[in-house]
Amino acid sequence: MESADPASTVTTGGDDAVSPGEESPAGIRSDGSRAWSGNGRLAPSARAEWHRLTRRTVYRTLVMAGRPTYRARMLPGFLIVGAERCGTTSMFHVLKQHPIVFSTTLRKQEVHFFDVAYERGLPWYQAQFPLLVSARLTARGAGVAPVAFEASPYYMFHPLAPERINHDLPGVKLLVMLRDPVERAYSAHANHVGHGLETESFERALELEDSRLEGEAERIIADPSYVSYSHRHHSYRIRGHYADQLEHLEQVFGRERMHVVDSDDFFANPGPAYDQVLNFLGLPAHSPAFTPQNARPRSPMSEPVRAALEEHYRPHDERLTAWLGCEPSWRR
Repeated sequence: MESADPASTVTTGGDDAVSPGEESPAGIRSDGSRAWSGNGRLAPSARAEWHRLTRRTVYRTLVMAGRPTYRARMLPGFLIVGAERCGTTSMFHVLKQHPIVFSTTLRKQEVHFFDVAYERGLPWYQAQFPLLVSARLTARGAGVAPVAFEASPYYMFHPLAPERINHDLPGVKLLVMLRDPVERAYSAHANHVGHGLETESFERALELEDSRLEGEAERIIADPSYVSYSHRHHSYRIRGHYADQLEHLEQVFGRERMHVVDSDDFFANPGPAYDQVLNFLGLPAHSPAFTPQNARPRSPMSEPVRAALEEHYRPHDERLTAWLGCEPSWRR
């Protein structure tokens, strides 16, 4: 019988800033609050082409091996849908430690089915998750049914992903993580440069963004099989227009199926934010290890660029504040 072990080491890939503070090796501050461990790891650099091809071949082979039993496998009960570089990997690995929460059998965080792989069909997607009987055996005694999930941060921004998710996963819940959009844009650029996805400087990438993205969302909508490299990898400034994306999600799912996490609050004091997520998901209390990883060192942003971005985001942050009913951390 296939193993459905939810335990895993904890890594954080969505953010590159971790809360400071005195803590014990177990991640407990002197005042008893939970905190991030000081034992972190930097984000990986771009892999060699042969390494990427080998990993992709192995992955596809293992997914195909699960196809015959896909009907007996789980489908996600919740998804982390974005935003990119806002702590989604941190939340993924923290939640994956919960004894009744299960990721894919290959421990793959970002499946990207509902954005760039939808033509492969739902059986391909379901084949990547644990057998339901294995998950139930692993989670027995918890008093709550096991739940599967994954975290693909492009879902929130992709123009077709929300409708696809709602069609194939009726009742699914969504987790959304947000951070200062100025820092998010700079972090995304540094991450893409580190992975070999971007060759321009941050300033030049911002100058090129409008021309790179011109007509791309419309083309995706007109041709659902179209995959846009620029829409996915060159959308630095526009992905910080959070209110637009939240309003789209609300129209499709309703606000009751959405939970927004302020990443700065999560990294400053992870315990309360994590507990709120468990409450939203209907999961029993659990105490995970908070261990930061995937930091991406970079030089400071130039002040003129920062000032221009802050001014650009001002009306968008005001709309976000109205949607949330409170000011986000970067506006307090």
